[in-house]
Amino acid sequence: MSKISETVKVQVNTLVSLGRAGVVRPYGPKTLAGLAKVLTQHGVGFAGGFGSMALRGSDETAVIDELGSLTWGEIDERTTRLANGLLRHGVHEGDSVAVLCRNHRGFIDISVALAKIGADILYLNTAFAAPQMGEVCAREKPVAIVYDEEFTQLVDDSGVEVKRVVAWVDSAADDLDIPTLEGLIQNGSTDAVPVPQHTTAPVILTSGTTGTPKGAPRSEAGMDAAGAILSKIPLKYGWTCHIAAPLFHTWGWAHLNLAMLLGTTMVLTRKFDPEHCMELVEQHECDSLVVIPVMLQRMMRLDDAVLDKHPMKSLEAVCASGSALPGDFAMAWMDRFGDNLYNIYGSTEVAWATIAQPSDLRTAPGTAGKPPYNTVVKLFDESENEVPQGEVGRIFVGNSMLFAGYTGGTEESKEVIDGLMSSGDLGRFDEHGLLHIEGRDDEMIVSGGENVFPKEVEDTLSRHDAVDDVACIGVDDEEFGKRLRAFVVRKGEVDEDTLKKHVKDNLARYKVPRDFVFMDELPRNATGKILKKDLKDLDENGEQKEEASA
Repeated sequence: MSKISETVKVQVNTLVSLGRAGVVRPYGPKTLAGLAKVLTQHGVGFAGGFGSMALRGSDETAVIDELGSLTWGEIDERTTRLANGLLRHGVHEGDSVAVLCRNHRGFIDISVALAKIGADILYLNTAFAAPQMGEVCAREKPVAIVYDEEFTQLVDDSGVEVKRVVAWVDSAADDLDIPTLEGLIQNGSTDAVPVPQHTTAPVILTSGTTGTPKGAPRSEAGMDAAGAILSKIPLKYGWTCHIAAPLFHTWGWAHLNLAMLLGTTMVLTRKFDPEHCMELVEQHECDSLVVIPVMLQRMMRLDDAVLDKHPMKSLEAVCASGSALPGDFAMAWMDRFGDNLYNIYGSTEVAWATIAQPSDLRTAPGTAGKPPYNTVVKLFDESENEVPQGEVGRIFVGNSMLFAGYTGGTEESKEVIDGLMSSGDLGRFDEHGLLHIEGRDDEMIVSGGENVFPKEVEDTLSRHDAVDDVACIGVDDEEFGKRLRAFVVRKGEVDEDTLKKHVKDNLARYKVPRDFVFMDELPRNATGKILKKDLKDLDENGEQKEEASA
């Protein structure tokens, strides 16, 4: 197919997806002229996207959080005031500003205001330790940091010496001796901010599960990116969505972007609680719910009486991404709440690569699904040859959302083959064309000459009724080179021998973990990913290794 034909096909597919979602709508000449001006000046990033929604639906509710609700028009005015306030505070076009905020209106206010200025945005993980945050900021060099008051001590301990602004205020604002977002907004001018020449670069940090988080800048992927995700997930214009996933995470951030296209009412809360999440869904009659898988797991751990009390019948789409769905979890969720679960696979660097719809999850509960429109996924071996169906290979992705390289002078880059970028994972396609993730490409171990993928063993163990959570890693073994060690959180009475037999009954003998460590909980980051680097610092008794604690 010629390049022109392929471009036309992409455009048609995108229009079909947007039309089905209700994005393509009739507007009067005045509104269309305003939209053209805003999008021409500001593009399709936060400044243009939120500005266009202020024209399309000024009085419609944009966000509901613990402080109440705001319309699209109110956000537009607030962010203009904030942009002018930030300019007076010494933040200028081309600067970088760090944002350390939970899910609330302040996250949106600062993101849109910085886009209006033309300043770059460095989203920090709210679960950072002080040394980690200090290292990231020293590398990325922000001129200011906007943070929730609860993180004051963390910012102090990190050694980040830049301008400060407090976003969410817990104490009386008068007690603070530094500016607050709300103060800058209230005192800011409503005069139009000069259109910047620099296009804002939002920087999403990688999960840091294997080392220091790296900065991956996100481009204005535009309608193609939205069309891709809408081709697989039936989100609709004007829906109400509870975004429970952290907004600083790629998945939460993606739905913040989709909201300004779909006119979505966003329901936000600063901290996740499983029952409160269900209550919010029912209170606001949410059509969609955006989560990381561990949130769903925490819901399903609630007593049956609580789950029966909150059927969440309004939900049309539960969108999960950020880590793998364990074992048969998808089936258990859909058997209780209906076939509304969508499992999205991707990474910070490649955004979303595949999407599993409910029918896919019924066919293969742990699958990552199939590539959406305008996305190519191929599996290659170490010699850069594409592997046959059913065999495990390294996952490479092509779409309009690939990042261009890490920020802050980080020299490491992702491998590219034929224009496709490595996700860093291993996977296989089954006979239905569904992708299955086997784990990170550096997690596979060779034990006694046999390839062992921890994910397969984790899924098998998670299917045991007494296992609540599990992770497997490779450790050194004098006889076999490497062996698996399983870390298990129990929800019932079970011992090591019983679990070994369970694995042996379902998988080859060489895949049975030699060691089992029972724990109260597994270490996870704020986006729900298990920190296997922390598990590697534990011995066979679950104690910290001496060399790790030194």
